Amino acid sequence: MEEPTRHTWAEEFGPFLTLGIQLALAVVAFFFLGRWLDGLLGTAPWLMIGGLAVGITGGLIHFFRTAIAFGKKQDQEAEEERRYRDH
Repeated sequence: MEEPTRHTWAEEFGPFLTLGIQLALAVVAFFFLGRWLDGLLGTAPWLMIGGLAVGITGGLIHFFRTAIAFGKKQDQEAEEERRYRDH
């Protein structure tokens, strides 16, 4: 049986650290897209508010899906390491 690979600190926690940045960027990008469309169409502040809502919703959905996937991956790696130690 092959020994499980060791990961550095950056490999372990880097994806989690970028999640906050991705969430913030989604919110800011959709906010400014809505603001720009408001200026173009004269509907202020409704598209800005809508863009903000879409950015928050989409960003949080992406955040939780990615966090759950990373958690499952870490659980699988921990289980493989336990199996390796037990044999």
